[in-house]
Amino acid sequence: MASARRSSLRTSPVSDPKLLDDRRFHALLPDEDWGRLPLAIWRRFSKRVADGNSVVYVGEVEEAWSNRLGWWLAQAARLIGGPLPTGTETRVPMIVTVTEDAASGGQIWTRICARRDGFPQVIHSAKRFAGPTGLEEYVGFGISMALRIAVEHEALVFHSVSYALQVGRLLRLSLPVWLTPGDLTVTHSDLGGGDFRFTLEIIHPRFGRLIRQSAVFREASS
Repeated sequence: MASARRSSLRTSPVSDPKLLDDRRFHALLPDEDWGRLPLAIWRRFSKRVADGNSVVYVGEVEEAWSNRLGWWLAQAARLIGGPLPTGTETRVPMIVTVTEDAASGGQIWTRICARRDGFPQVIHSAKRFAGPTGLEEYVGFGISMALRIAVEHEALVFHSVSYALQVGRLLRLSLPVWLTPGDLTVTHSDLGGGDFRFTLEIIHPRFGRLIRQSAVFREASS
């Protein structure tokens, strides 16, 4: 079954000249693990747009929760650009754009989450194919998070491994555990029919679950 799906992906024509075959995520996993993913996830993470172009996903927040410490963590994170969800509203629109970044060879992710009152929250981060695990999420102000990807229950899962602070071009400092929010996990699971679920969760080794947000998306029609 896995080999059949792999063959299907290789031989599928690319009809849009702005789309390129992307093996950067595949290269971070054994072929056997990659082959256990649903074909829709394969295609989603094997589609690379030309430099400067974007793919847009539209959806709705279905779950949003934080405990008191998680709320304070999200507010404090505004000092480094606000990379964590600050609200707990559900059934509000959310848009994600993934833009190819020619300068870093990675992707810029922009998440726009609507609020019923006031301006939407906008979160920027960049996925770079670098660092100790081959993949890191850069949130700005020199702070990045090394990620390890895995396939769990037919979902593609991103686990935080370590956090670092880049000072200038040459100095990279590992952040001690007590300065980090804990284990961050992002899960991408396919729902069929073009829909997928994106779930973010932060669990602290001492204080338990701090933040959880889940939203359902589909690619916007071009």
